[in-house]
Amino acid sequence: MGAVVTAVIAIAAVVLGWVAIEMACKPCLETGRRAMDRALDPNYDPDDSPTNATAAAATEPLLADLSAASAAQPAKAI
Repeated sequence: MGAVVTAVIAIAAVVLGWVAIEMACKPCLETGRRAMDRALDPNYDPDDSPTNATAAAATEPLLADLSAASAAQPAKAI
């Protein structure tokens, strides 16, 4: 009987620990789970619907305009 009580207490401790971690890290875990769900979804195509953050980045050129570079002399190698 002592082994059953010990097993029940151990299982209860694991469950309570899991619940505590879920409650403490809820925002981080939800963000991660959404990202994993989106990454594992075979129907999801990131090119179909850009978000506001990526839409602005997608319209910017890959290389900056270097014509307005500073007039400073380039550094010499040592």
